[in-house]
Amino acid sequence: MREITGREAIREAIREEMRRDEKVYMMGEDITEYGGCFGVSGDLFEEFGKERIRNTPMSEMAIMNAGVGSAMLGMRPIVEIMFMDFLMYGADGLANQAAKAVGMYTDQCSVPMVVRTPAGDAGAGGHHTQSLEAWFAHIPGLVVVMPSTPYDLKGLLKSSIRSNNPVLFVEHKLGYRMKGEVPEEEYTIPLGKADIKREGTDVTIVATSYMVYKALEAAEILQKEDGISVEVVDPRTLVPFDIDTVVKSVSKTEHLLIVHEAFERGGIGAEIA
Repeated sequence: MREITGREAIREAIREEMRRDEKVYMMGEDITEYGGCFGVSGDLFEEFGKERIRNTPMSEMAIMNAGVGSAMLGMRPIVEIMFMDFLMYGADGLANQAAKAVGMYTDQCSVPMVVRTPAGDAGAGGHHTQSLEAWFAHIPGLVVVMPSTPYDLKGLLKSSIRSNNPVLFVEHKLGYRMKGEVPEEEYTIPLGKADIKREGTDVTIVATSYMVYKALEAAEILQKEDGISVEVVDPRTLVPFDIDTVVKSVSKTEHLLIVHEAFERGGIGAEIA
């Protein structure tokens, strides 16, 4: 099977869904000719033009609320927020409007909107490095997706775009360059289903996003040096969370280690524990 990078997998998912549904479009800062801050949008502008790959003003509040409004009116926006830290500026639109509309308006409208944003440390400094997934996992009405591999990034992004609920899709900056096997044929991955990245018998590691790669490296070292068999579970989706897969694994190994890249207090690891 071919291997592609995380950024290529995301771009493929967007391209395929935009070809499939004319209501899908993307908006964000520097995503047209420039190709995106991390090169994710690439040549999408050349194929779909300025009406469907839309540059925005440098205002996350405006970007987010425009996305919410267009989703309520029947479009399927993919909103790119350049750094997860900047979600703070658009948090009202995401948490108070998009998320609440799901429960307040029931059958009157839906908000089929995906907010893509990169998180995690990649040497970008204190204002461009945070992982705030736990903040938004706390908000009822939001789906929170946090994949690791190119295969998961593509399959889960396609499912997120097709969802009728607002989805926060968290990508890791270092994951953009990681390569992995991705089939050329059509596929999706259901939201809310964890994946066992490595089977083991002695200890379960639940790891999120780029920490999955770190957990797999540690598992290999522990197996070689100490004969410890590690099972690595990747939740992939934080809301809804696949607790059954985690419980089944821990029931087998009887030991659990949780690894996430964020401030410890109030992090998603505490919720999993």
